[in-house]
Amino acid sequence: MSSPDASQHSADPHTAEQILAMDAYLERTVVQPDEHFARIRQAADEADMPAIEVSSAQGKLLHLLARISGARRVLEVGTLAGFSTLWLARGVGEQGTVTTCEFEPRHAEVARRNLDAAGVGDRVEILLGPAEDSLTSLRQQQVEPFDLIFLDADKASMDRYLELSLELSRPGTVIVGDNVVRGGSVLTDQDDPDSAGIRRFLSALGEDPRTEATAIQTVGAKPWDGFSLAVVNQVPGR
Repeated sequence: MSSPDASQHSADPHTAEQILAMDAYLERTVVQPDEHFARIRQAADEADMPAIEVSSAQGKLLHLLARISGARRVLEVGTLAGFSTLWLARGVGEQGTVTTCEFEPRHAEVARRNLDAAGVGDRVEILLGPAEDSLTSLRQQQVEPFDLIFLDADKASMDRYLELSLELSRPGTVIVGDNVVRGGSVLTDQDDPDSAGIRRFLSALGEDPRTEATAIQTVGAKPWDGFSLAVVNQVPGR
């Protein structure tokens, strides 16, 4: 898979190189992803899929959040090749399940092969189609609430995904949103639909009494970006 462009991090190439080197050091010494994650990235590259999956450090964070929260039911919006899905599936353990939504049939096929090869396929359900339709269907089925929800699909619809996610939550559900800084474009690009979607999403997190949230900027192998972290306070009727 293509290497991150150091120029995206900073005008100072030495600083950019140090950021990339530090991220690689942390991955090697602390995160320690096994060979299955490298194979997923290779499979995604061979399938000519976009290199937009979370970094290993971010994936490990999702894994730890699942374990810390005791999550047994996880919902993911945006599967891609299954990189973050594998981290989450390991986080919920053999007794847990991950339901993940993917729009592209080819991506879902690659993800299914990757997850089966990693030994977690039996605990992952891939819902194919527009994420809003999949989430709406889950709500209509009145499925058991999810313990942790990871939102990482098209950013223009993030606020809508949040609203549907809250209807699939319980008090204490953890909701993580990815790519909430986007190189600063959330502040600077007023015409970009994705940036506008993130602004609506962040405003909703901060204003909705059902959630208590924060958002954090990050740098690393993934250029300047960030994530949001929220816990659900209350859900009407639950």
